[in-house]
Amino acid sequence: MTAAGGAGWLGVFPALGVLAPRVRERLAREARVLALPAGTRIFGPGQTPGNYLLLTAGTVMVRQVSEGGREIVLYRVAAGESCTMTTACLFAHETYQAEGIAETAVEAVAIPRATFDDLIGRSAEFRNFVFAAFGGRITHLFKMIEEVAFQRVDIRLAQKLLDRAAADGQVAMTHQQIAAELGTAREVVSRQLHEFQRRGWITAGRGHLAIVDRAGLQKLATAH
Repeated sequence: MTAAGGAGWLGVFPALGVLAPRVRERLAREARVLALPAGTRIFGPGQTPGNYLLLTAGTVMVRQVSEGGREIVLYRVAAGESCTMTTACLFAHETYQAEGIAETAVEAVAIPRATFDDLIGRSAEFRNFVFAAFGGRITHLFKMIEEVAFQRVDIRLAQKLLDRAAADGQVAMTHQQIAAELGTAREVVSRQLHEFQRRGWITAGRGHLAIVDRAGLQKLATAH
C-alpha cells in the first residue's frame, strides 16, 4: 500500500467543486491517497473505521458472510463514489459488519475521521456531499433487499447473466460467485442454470458459462 498527498483527486468528485477554498485546501493537505492491489481486504467485521473513504479508481466489493459461510454481495464502490458502510459506521461510531475487498487494483482517498467529523459540522457543502452519496446508496440497498426477499430467483438470475455477460455471451463467474451476487445458495443457482441450459438459453460446463439465447433470458428477466 502506498500513500501520497495532493489535490488532484478532488477533480474526480465534481460535487466537491462547491467547497470553500479553505475546505478544499484542508482536504488536499490532510487526506491520504492510497494505492491498493487487487484482492486487498480493505476492512472487515469488528474493525473500526478511521477514515472516510472515497474511491478514485478501480472497484471495491462490499459483502457480508454468515457464520455458516453463506455470503451476499451488498454493493460495489466504483470510481467517484464513497463507501456507504464506512460512512454509516462513522456516523454511528460502530464497527464494520461487512468486509470490503478490492476487486481490481484501486486508488482511494482516506479522509481522517477527525477531519471528517469537523467538516461535517463546519461545512454545509461537505455535509451535503456526504449525505447525498449516503442516501443514494441506501436507496440501492433497500431495492436489493426487496429483490432478495420478494423476487423469484430465476428472474434475478436471468438478469444477472445478462448484466455480466461479455459481448460474445461469455459469463466469467462461478456458480458460487453468482450465488453471492444473488444472496442465495450455490445449489439453487446450479439447479436454475441446469434448467436454463435445458431450455437452450445457455451452455454450461466445467469452467464455462455462456448465453446463446439472449431473447429467452430477456423474456424471463422482464417477467412479473
